[in-house]
Amino acid sequence: MSNIIDNKTIHSVQGEKIVIQGAREHNLKNISVEIPRHKLVVISGLSGSGKSSLAFDTLFAEGQRRYMESLSSYARQFLGSMDKPDVDLIEGLSPAISIEQKTTHNNPRSTVGTVTEIYDYYRLLFARIGHAHCPNCGREIKEQSEDQIIDTILGWGEGTRLTILAPVIRGKKGEHQKIIEDAQKSGFVRARIDGLMVELDDTIKLDKQKKHTIEIVVDRIAIKDDSRKRLAESVEAALQAANGVVIVLRRVNDDSEKGYHEEEVFFSQKNACPDCGISVPELQPRLFSFNNPFGACPECTGIGEKMEWDAKKILPDDSLSFNEGALPFYNPDSEWNKSLFGAVAETGGFTLDTPLKDLSESQREFLWKGDDTKIMHWIYRKQSGEGFSEYKRPWIGIWADMKRRHNEAWGESQRVRMEERFMSVSECTCCHGKRLRPESLGVTVGGKNIIDLCALSVIESLDFIEKLELTETEKLISVQIIKEIKARLTFLKNVGLDYLTLERSAGTLSGGEAQRIRLATQIGSGLTGVMYILDEPSIGLHQRDNERLIDTLTYLRDLKNTVIVVEHDEQTLRTADWLVDIGPGAGVHGGNVIASGTPAQVMEVSESLTGQYLKGTLFMPIPKERRKGNGKFISIKGVREHNLKNVSVDIPLGTFTCITGVSGSGKSTLLSDVFYPVVSNTLMKTDYKAGEHDSIEGIENIDKVINIDQSPIGRTPRSNPVTYVGVFDSIRELYASLPDSKARGYKSGRFSFNVKGGRCENCQGAGTITIEMNFLPDVFIQCDVCHGHRFNQETLDVRYKGKNISDVLNMTIEEAADFFNAIPHISRKLETLKSVGLGYIQLGQSALTLSGGEAQRVKLATELARPSTGKTLYILDEPTTGLHFADVKVLMEVIQRLVDKGNSVVMIEHNLDVIAQADYIIDLGPDGGNKGGTIVDTGTPEEVAKRWQETGSYTGKFIEDTLKHGHREE
Repeated sequence: MSNIIDNKTIHSVQGEKIVIQGAREHNLKNISVEIPRHKLVVISGLSGSGKSSLAFDTLFAEGQRRYMESLSSYARQFLGSMDKPDVDLIEGLSPAISIEQKTTHNNPRSTVGTVTEIYDYYRLLFARIGHAHCPNCGREIKEQSEDQIIDTILGWGEGTRLTILAPVIRGKKGEHQKIIEDAQKSGFVRARIDGLMVELDDTIKLDKQKKHTIEIVVDRIAIKDDSRKRLAESVEAALQAANGVVIVLRRVNDDSEKGYHEEEVFFSQKNACPDCGISVPELQPRLFSFNNPFGACPECTGIGEKMEWDAKKILPDDSLSFNEGALPFYNPDSEWNKSLFGAVAETGGFTLDTPLKDLSESQREFLWKGDDTKIMHWIYRKQSGEGFSEYKRPWIGIWADMKRRHNEAWGESQRVRMEERFMSVSECTCCHGKRLRPESLGVTVGGKNIIDLCALSVIESLDFIEKLELTETEKLISVQIIKEIKARLTFLKNVGLDYLTLERSAGTLSGGEAQRIRLATQIGSGLTGVMYILDEPSIGLHQRDNERLIDTLTYLRDLKNTVIVVEHDEQTLRTADWLVDIGPGAGVHGGNVIASGTPAQVMEVSESLTGQYLKGTLFMPIPKERRKGNGKFISIKGVREHNLKNVSVDIPLGTFTCITGVSGSGKSTLLSDVFYPVVSNTLMKTDYKAGEHDSIEGIENIDKVINIDQSPIGRTPRSNPVTYVGVFDSIRELYASLPDSKARGYKSGRFSFNVKGGRCENCQGAGTITIEMNFLPDVFIQCDVCHGHRFNQETLDVRYKGKNISDVLNMTIEEAADFFNAIPHISRKLETLKSVGLGYIQLGQSALTLSGGEAQRVKLATELARPSTGKTLYILDEPTTGLHFADVKVLMEVIQRLVDKGNSVVMIEHNLDVIAQADYIIDLGPDGGNKGGTIVDTGTPEEVAKRWQETGSYTGKFIEDTLKHGHREE
């Protein structure tokens, strides 16, 4: 009896809460917590405290695993399986949907339209109600049955006078006597030849060197009640004579001298242009897919771009001669190139010491394009000195020779090197970047083809669809399609993405944008009773748009879903129904539930850093004074890339400058697509492609530029933070210098788990062995030879202060900094990692397990460890991504330290606490997409806040409140 009562109790709890007991995944310390269902729940805590371990690696992983376990083993072998998370019990789980930041759409074929599936509905819309046009002349082409043609003509009304023509010849050279004679034999008496009406009885002589159009007059008729039979016979005769095509001249009354004019109407039983003879395939959705050979441009296969030889890279300086290296593709020190081009020069009438700019027009033509009529003769003496070879052949030209060498490259790496050095991506000359074949681009709805429609922003697309004028039949066909398109576009608008265009490549989206796209897709599904887990959806979102995002999250909650969000945004934290704060620190110092309750309850927990920041007990102080800089500037002039509207701005050096603005206003375009590539190409001799601009002046005022982004610091599990910052080399050299190592002859390579020698060969230095289990998840077991230590026993015997190399890799950075405190060049680099808040990370931790924010701080620490010249420019793009209030405070202390040394920092940021720390703000906008791209205001935070009502700066509006209620430095 008691068991029955217990079960009822459990079921009642399951209906209200998700109960987690004994969670130990990653750094979680056997935690137990209850989360209310059908609420907006925010999990907060320091970066690395265990938030994602609880949300994704425990809750989501178990929800997915249970779903997969319900499937048959046959189905599971195709879907894959998931490991059971390290947790004792989870009750009250719903089906789980994870919406993470990670963007996997690096495929150039993925666009916003394809990812959101709106493009699929566009394709269906164009296939069902699209109007086909000839891709050559633009004439509209309609495919109609004989009955449809007759019904259309009869619909013109009684009394309408018609001439039925059969266009038997359209724009072809010749005398066409047989065509005319056959028409006479068939009983026809008139024809329209080259626009003039003639009697077939007359002698007709056509110039066979000119193109002619012959249209046989089948009938002349006035529409009456009883004329359908005659009209049908005439139309049928015309269609048979002209191979499915008929032209009807309709007399329309007007105010001219004649009192009427004739209107020409073209009908066709097949999609073909009568003038050009070009056939348009049947309108199907696949005709509008650039990922399908049926619709893709045949030249670029639907990419819109092609890799082409770049003349500027092939001939960077025409004032040089061949011997001086004018053609970097051809090494002038190569004996083969010397002998070959010696013959080319001799045949062309110049020398290898002639500057290429001094060549005559004919010599240049010969050099680049060759000449089949001129036979060259040359002797190639082998570099080994053993004999020679004699050649007699024409010169095919540099262009053809480079193409041949590229095609015949002995390996992929050599081919890629050629492409990187001498080729550039350029717009496809066939489709002009529109990806589709000409026949597809000739189909329109509302006067736009499908790619023109995709070029509109979300908000413009909604306006276009709303105002679309359709016939009654088209409305009936498209009502459901248009309803779905409107709904999806509205969802994108509601999550703050109304500035995106559907043609935009998915690979250019930020993590936050990609996540909000997936969020919009989920809203469209209308599911209830689901557990949604999101990873910082506010990333990349301006405060102005945050409320719309929060409204979206609460909408999902109100549909009776459980919405669990890993988030640091203050506004989201305050809006949450329930907060779970993980900590107190990061890594080994985290993994505990510090507080769980409503935001008000969490604020009363003194141990909760999140609660204390929300309460205002802890805060990031606002600088007392703003730096004026060193008086020098970098001036950017006339930037016109993407949506930037001829923007010009000065960036003060020796300051911390924030570039702000709503999403899509042009911040990344200005900084990452134009400013950084130009400065890097000038100072660092890189070869980045820079966006369209007039000039950038003042670069001589800095000596180097460092771009610290959030890309991974390594692509393999063997990469780790200490190898990236270069400290592991010093540690290995230390171990190689120990007496035991010297006695055994060990070099530093002995202490690397990436090369043979010192590592365990059973697991090849991984520490674990992977066992494939077919449809079950792969099993990772500890290596039974080295027991997870990665190295062989002889290597592990070498110890420093009682610790071997494996023990060192298992230390946290904080522990290692103390352990190596007597060795300055090691401890200094470890201390810099500590200073950016990464003391909790293990030295040997895989780089693939680091978050974007952690990877960015590893890069920042690497730069901090290098000697500063005081003239370095640091560029950062939203470095606060994934950072808690306390982490942001630590990061800003590091940033301010860099600027205090005389360096310059330019950062894109939305975090108001960080913007309030800046010396100078450059605010773009006022909105996103086409409504953005201008400089709204510049100045100190106080100046921008003071002027926001006259400038319309959204940043100024929100920063005013932050400055008013913030705490100033004393």
